Amino acid sequence: MSRGHGQLRQSQVITTYGPGALIDLPNHAAIVAGLETWPSTDKLDEIEEPRLSRLLQAITEVPSPRMYAPPPQPSEPWAAGIGIGGWTFPEWFVVQESDTTTETSDRRSRRLVHRKALDERNRFDGLPVVPTRFVRACPLGHVDDLDWVGFVHRGGERCPRQLSLVERGTSGDLSDLVVRCECGQSRRLYEAAEIDQRALGTCRGKRPWLGLDADEECNHPSRLLIRTASNAYFSQVVSVLSLPDRGSAIERVVYELRADLAIVDSQIELEFIKKKPHITEKLEPFSDDEVLKAIEEYKEGRTTERSVKEAEIDALLAAQEGYGEDVPVDPDFHARRLPDSAWRKEGSSVSGGIESVIQLHRLREVLALVGFTRLEAEARDIHGQYSSDVERADIALEPRWFPAVENRGEGIFVHLKRTEVEAWLARPAVAQRIDALRLQHEAWQRERRRQSPFPGGPYIMLHTLAHLLIGSLSMRCGYPASSIRERVYVENGEHGILLYTGTPDAEGTLGGLVQQARHLEEHLSYALESGLLCSNDPICAQHAASEGFEQRWLHGAACHGCALIAETSCEMRNDYLDRALVVPVLGLPDAAYFLEP
Repeated sequence: MSRGHGQLRQSQVITTYGPGALIDLPNHAAIVAGLETWPSTDKLDEIEEPRLSRLLQAITEVPSPRMYAPPPQPSEPWAAGIGIGGWTFPEWFVVQESDTTTETSDRRSRRLVHRKALDERNRFDGLPVVPTRFVRACPLGHVDDLDWVGFVHRGGERCPRQLSLVERGTSGDLSDLVVRCECGQSRRLYEAAEIDQRALGTCRGKRPWLGLDADEECNHPSRLLIRTASNAYFSQVVSVLSLPDRGSAIERVVYELRADLAIVDSQIELEFIKKKPHITEKLEPFSDDEVLKAIEEYKEGRTTERSVKEAEIDALLAAQEGYGEDVPVDPDFHARRLPDSAWRKEGSSVSGGIESVIQLHRLREVLALVGFTRLEAEARDIHGQYSSDVERADIALEPRWFPAVENRGEGIFVHLKRTEVEAWLARPAVAQRIDALRLQHEAWQRERRRQSPFPGGPYIMLHTLAHLLIGSLSMRCGYPASSIRERVYVENGEHGILLYTGTPDAEGTLGGLVQQARHLEEHLSYALESGLLCSNDPICAQHAASEGFEQRWLHGAACHGCALIAETSCEMRNDYLDRALVVPVLGLPDAAYFLEP
């Protein structure tokens, strides 16, 4: 944001306050505007990552999308910088009246006014105003002001008299709020939260972050939304790790020359563009047919490239053995498999199910914002990708590029033994426990508009193990638990977890996390012991979503007292967790991968 209106970090623009987000500024309430209001791309820093660019093309169908970092904050407090746009929203305000509560009444009445009724100082009758905290939205991301007049008069004649918001109590709860008109009509605000009653009418398809003429057709019922609520904005961010293997040689060359080759669709156009010396030099090792085929596949997003996580785990498992003391060839990726003697204790059985430990001394992660949802977040699948039928809201009228940031840091990769995982899955108690979790997932699906596949027992086990390890690592590595993130891999029979940290504001980290790989057995022992017993046991260990009123369908033996962590660290929003698949818990002693913690 521009100076004087508020500032955001670059990473916040990607994850929390991207286009379409509702935001409170020091003196205003606004909605972050679409990419059309951002500075021109020649004033922004381009971020290159071919794998992520191709993934964006497959998700959004935007040809050859580019990525640019949001404008940075000025280096000096007094320096002028370039910012991103925002529009005033909402347009209804509550007048800050003097306190009208009396000894015989706990009611407080404040007038509701529209922006057009304010004076040039944004006041009403000389009194300050604040934006109302209530708006309406729909699952497609549309957001709009409440039709306060229509709501209080129940869709009848639109009375021009003054509206007021009456507070009956001090809790601020919807049941204590009443909208009243001077004509005598009134209506409790909690009625607006009843979706079946359609008290707020049908959504008008408003997209104020994209400008005045950006409305869409929509027939969803409008739903009451509190501007500052956590469900007002869910960013959809895709990310990849920068890897040394970026496709075949021809794919790399076509990506490097994408700007020049964008006009090439035939042999004649290729011969014409090859008159440029630097293009001729780059394409010399390849035949014209190979080049034309690679150009076509790049433009259409067709590629033989594996899924994001599949390519990542292959690169991780290919790491050479060593201590990472050699000079890295690739500044973005430097991984070494730690010798067993450096981390495995002789005679110890706790790490029997672990195949290897890999230190990532240098790590680069690129994240790009593709859209957002409201009211309900859309989770990625276990391969790190969103479903193709996700109804995301756009961040631009005609997107040609996407905001992105790059994080640099370090991490630890823990690789499980394939034979041990297969033997674990073959045990009857494990199969029974996974079936119970699958039934809970199916019950949860019955209440949702979209279907998503069950992630499977190995993913839930690895996911829970990652959470337990983060708790242990955070106490010794120098980073808080909220700064350590996870990536869980269940790809082609290989199973592992990557725990890493990174920041967009530095070239790297200090090695505190990566050096904890040498003490993995100690961290594993602590994590497993902490998972044996929860402060909420036996309720947590014997939790069944079908019993009681909790309806925590996606949790087994897991709660805030044991396995849940900060959502900034979790790739699945703290869903699909179960300690019983990791360690023996009360009442379920036989389904654990680690039977002897």
